[in-house]
Amino acid sequence: MNPHTKKPSIAVIGAGPMGLAVAWQLLRNGYAVTVFEADGVVGGMTACFDFSGVRIERFYHFICTPDQPLFDMLKELGIADCLCWRETRMGFFIKGVLYPWGNPLALLKFPALGWLGKLRYGLHAFVSTRRSNWQALDGQEAGQWIRRWVGKQAYEVLWRNLFDLKFYGDAHNLSAAWIWTRIKRVGSSRYSLMREKLGYLEGGSDTLLQAISKAIVDLGGNIELNAKVEQVLIRNRTVRGVRINGQDQIFTQVVSTVPIPYVNAMIPDLPASIRAQFRALKNIAVVCVICKLRRKVSDNFWVNINDPEIGLPGIVEYSNLNPLADPVVYAPYYMPAEHPLYQQTDEEFLQRTRKYLQKLNPELVDQDFIAMHASRYRFAQPVCGPGYLQQLPPIKLPITGLYVADTSYYYPEDRGVSESFRLGRDIANSLDT
Repeated sequence: MNPHTKKPSIAVIGAGPMGLAVAWQLLRNGYAVTVFEADGVVGGMTACFDFSGVRIERFYHFICTPDQPLFDMLKELGIADCLCWRETRMGFFIKGVLYPWGNPLALLKFPALGWLGKLRYGLHAFVSTRRSNWQALDGQEAGQWIRRWVGKQAYEVLWRNLFDLKFYGDAHNLSAAWIWTRIKRVGSSRYSLMREKLGYLEGGSDTLLQAISKAIVDLGGNIELNAKVEQVLIRNRTVRGVRINGQDQIFTQVVSTVPIPYVNAMIPDLPASIRAQFRALKNIAVVCVICKLRRKVSDNFWVNINDPEIGLPGIVEYSNLNPLADPVVYAPYYMPAEHPLYQQTDEEFLQRTRKYLQKLNPELVDQDFIAMHASRYRFAQPVCGPGYLQQLPPIKLPITGLYVADTSYYYPEDRGVSESFRLGRDIANSLDT
């Protein structure tokens, strides 16, 4: 209890979008809130940085038309007019050629699939975008589910490389429900048979992060940066506070939104069964290379890749969504952090990316690369296997006043700012009064 306001005092650990949403909603609900962030900036994976004269996200983000929780937040923060939509294109690079992709005509003309494979793939995509129930898919393995629909050839051409280059040893242990939501979210952004539109914010994620941070402070909340929570204090199975830089601070409730792999060390008094559940949850890391160029790689926003000489499942040409002075491309390398590739230096990833982009567009020369930068995130993507929902401990843990969640709890949805806001506000509204 805050002695000055007589309001219950709550600590929120982590100032990513979910943590900020928790704090913002709790303040609106009448609590006193302090957000603790170990980094020097808010945002988590949505944080921006100064890249060769451009303020931009370290990791790419885009907005789809089903992202209603995000739209609600933009409206409530008074920045809905910063949302912009643009028609985008997709491409598919295979056998040394970049083909149009992402609409029925492109599918019909795609030479790497036979007619039966095209028909089955199109039917699967159509049905997936119109399906609403995911529970029946929760226990199914994604690769088997896709192969049943599209056949072996279409799976090998369109899906296997994506799974192998992102999930490695877990490529054949993914939830069909999780894959389905990814298909549905992007597919639902089509506004006609041949066209799709995606969104972005003017000013990028900084616009959103600054607005919600200001709203938190205006409501009387605190955001403390460079403030790593060393331990959540528990006595008699009840939260007592947190320890920051060796100093104990008293709080009646604690909400952790940091990656689950940090939780056991931060909360050593958890029951053994909960600790075991948290240890069993897998994550993969990412090295995301961003390139500022003098010429485009392509006219596509997203390019899927299936080429034995390119160790990437795809690239995102962000400037084909959000117009910038110079082309900007993201090349995300996902992998287990224990994989030897993750031990390579940033410079090795930069050189590899330059080579790959020049293969995608042979007209690119070394002088076309104005700037390059590699960002890493150790726990970037949860690995959601079949039956994943049953593997998650409850968000409200059997410690009075303690709540724990990260992007794993978006399941079956994938990571995204909209899901961060949805879950964050749900958690805030579920807290004990």
